[in-house]
Amino acid sequence: MSYFAGKRVMVLGGSRGIGAAIVSAFSQAEAEVVFTYSGSKDAAASLASKTGATAVFADAADRSAAVTAVRNAGPIEIFIYNAGVIVSGDPLAVSPDDVDRLIDINVRSPYHTAVEAVRSMPNGGRLLFIGSVHGDRMPFKGITSYGLSKSALQGMTRGFARDFGHREITVNVVQPGPTDTDMNPATGPLAEQMHAQMAIKKHGTSEDVAQLCLYLAGPYASGITGAMHTIDGGFGA
Repeated sequence: MSYFAGKRVMVLGGSRGIGAAIVSAFSQAEAEVVFTYSGSKDAAASLASKTGATAVFADAADRSAAVTAVRNAGPIEIFIYNAGVIVSGDPLAVSPDDVDRLIDINVRSPYHTAVEAVRSMPNGGRLLFIGSVHGDRMPFKGITSYGLSKSALQGMTRGFARDFGHREITVNVVQPGPTDTDMNPATGPLAEQMHAQMAIKKHGTSEDVAQLCLYLAGPYASGITGAMHTIDGGFGA
């Protein structure tokens, strides 16, 4: 029987891309998975049907809705925050409302939902946040607000690791680089520019990221906390 059999896992933002791969990986490992979606109802329904996971509608930008979804899913043993948006362009021209929404989804929501998850989380639980290599490195102009939000996850993770360490709850960030999803396809217009920055000149896969999450949530990662785990093909090397 899998180590994850019967464990309650919640994935915030799980209907597509990396989130869907995480939902699939933990479902295959026999966990009881609940995931949220907002704009991808059909994709969420299809994923739930394929994996046996439970799909819950909740907009990550709505603090009350996101926190309520976490509360209703508890007690959660493994909490993974994957929801995220990107705003790109000249900081002098981008919409302030778009930047505020990015901060709501990428910074405020992971903080508040993680706190809610821990309220009922048993000792030895896991908190994982899907960040980005851009939390460490910014080789391109035009994504300042995105980089800001991913750096914020790093500080939050270090703090939570201290706050919850006495309960042996580990807290970590997984930081993908260019990853082949519908938001950043390996054949997209920016692929060549990204690959030029990489040691291994190809996009990673969502499944790679999901398998790293499985390891960090598993029994051999009980001493790994407050850390950033970059999986980027050498993009940030």
